[in-house]
Amino acid sequence: MTVINLPPLRFPVSDFEGTVETVSVQLTLQTHLHANRGKGIPTMLSHLCDVARQVIAPILSGEIPVSMDEFSERCSQAILQNGQLLSEGLSASSVQVTTQLHPTPQRRTWHAVGALPDAYIKNELKKFIALGSNVGDRIEALEIACRTLDQDEEIHVVETSPLYETEPMYVEDQDCFLNGVCEIVTNLGPLELLDRLQAIENGLGRHKTIDKGPRNIDLDILTYGQRTVSTERLTVPHALMLEREFVLRPLCDTSGGSWPHPSTHESAEAHLRRLPPSTTPMFPITALGAGLEPLRSLDPKRKTRVMSILNVTPDSFSDGGMNQPTDLNHLKETILANLAAGATIIDIGGQSSRPNADDVSAEEEISRVLPAIELIKSLPEAQGIAISIDTYRASVAEAAVKAGAHIVNDISAGLLDPDMLPTIARLGCTYIMMHMRGTPATMQNEENTSYPDGLILSVANELRGRLNAAREAGIRRWRIILDPGIGFAKTLEQNVELLKRFAELRNSEGLTTYPWLVGTSRKGFIGKVTGVKDAKDRVGGTAATVTAAVQGGAEIVRVHDVKEMVEVVKMADAMYRG
Repeated sequence: MTVINLPPLRFPVSDFEGTVETVSVQLTLQTHLHANRGKGIPTMLSHLCDVARQVIAPILSGEIPVSMDEFSERCSQAILQNGQLLSEGLSASSVQVTTQLHPTPQRRTWHAVGALPDAYIKNELKKFIALGSNVGDRIEALEIACRTLDQDEEIHVVETSPLYETEPMYVEDQDCFLNGVCEIVTNLGPLELLDRLQAIENGLGRHKTIDKGPRNIDLDILTYGQRTVSTERLTVPHALMLEREFVLRPLCDTSGGSWPHPSTHESAEAHLRRLPPSTTPMFPITALGAGLEPLRSLDPKRKTRVMSILNVTPDSFSDGGMNQPTDLNHLKETILANLAAGATIIDIGGQSSRPNADDVSAEEEISRVLPAIELIKSLPEAQGIAISIDTYRASVAEAAVKAGAHIVNDISAGLLDPDMLPTIARLGCTYIMMHMRGTPATMQNEENTSYPDGLILSVANELRGRLNAAREAGIRRWRIILDPGIGFAKTLEQNVELLKRFAELRNSEGLTTYPWLVGTSRKGFIGKVTGVKDAKDRVGGTAATVTAAVQGGAEIVRVHDVKEMVEVVKMADAMYRG
């Protein structure tokens, strides 16, 4: 059981003789952090504070004053019985709340004369840890550090920022860093938290040679709510954070952007805006897998990756039956041809997601995809190639990743299997989250292709919702790739609109730092626009859509015709990313 003492709600009260004092209401949670993972601990805390404000204000402002003891009891009951908390899947058995009034005044009856603060939780509870590494496998070191934090019974990792590759400061003769931040919930004191962080650093073999020099792992306390600490061991907020873009930028990519520095009383976002332009701009990176070159989204000179489609299904819409999972010689020829043509990612599908495709069992799907994964892993020519599994089933994803896949490509972003998001978090693999409504059988129904609030706004909002779910499940931000879902729950006109306005979607609030995959290859809307009935002949139309995707900012294009589309991508990169 972890005890979380929320920052006190303070407000002025007056007795009926006009004496005004400040009374504090202390809210205390007793909760199993690990038992409540995935139930939205930050949301629960925010709701708790909102509920506290709602129930305390009318009690204190009532015409008939109440005793302090009665006030405390009424607040506790009202908070625990509130439906907002219960709707989060929390109950009095998992979360207990008590209220106390400090100081206990001599007079027995009081009433409120001031309003309760609006959003104290937004600033008081924010505890952020800076993450850094520039030696060895940097991504692995940062992921182990976050995983170790999350395994601590007294710490919960709420959110992670993107990772940024940055030039070293201060001591410049060293390799580039990966930097990020994570937000945590903990009731450990600042020095206790520092001890835990240093234990993780020591466990990962950190040996400090020179100050601000190379290190395989660096974990620093940036903020501890609005508390300031100044000791020989620790300074909080971090003494140098306001001069470091590699701290402020990832902090602003999380909910920490609005956090006001207790000394300057200005937000992290305001401090970031005042920093001089960097001579070497920072770009977020996304891991693909151990030993694989990561994606560098937003880098204007980045090269678009080509993902080759390898369907081992009998009924995919354009290549069904071409690649039998039992015909390893043919599979090998296909894979080697696509690699030679320039594919750097191979996406293996064991179940068709075309409209009204027949459903197959998870066992059948696994039996189809594992031989292809094992074959790719055995090929010397495929070293450095990312393997993706195209599935919406958690059990298939787990089997594929354990067999060697690096990426799970989920058309439903976790909506079709409730076990998918926690499985991805546990596996720690990269996850492609596509926008879709309904199922492959229902996605083209009118209710799923209706966007009364506008296509781009709706897709952006729905993707943000899935990102929130992924965050609460514990999926790291640097492991997520987004997909607008061309051809899924979209009409012909909507598919065209998505491509025309893809840059607008990509730059929507909260979506900008993520890399994007766009898959248009041979799809039905291309056939309708061009009049080409046979899907295999839609190379020209696909080329136009791939060019539009690159122009709009895609990091990956998913294609059937690898040789032709690699040429298209090279030309598009030369035009739009030279």
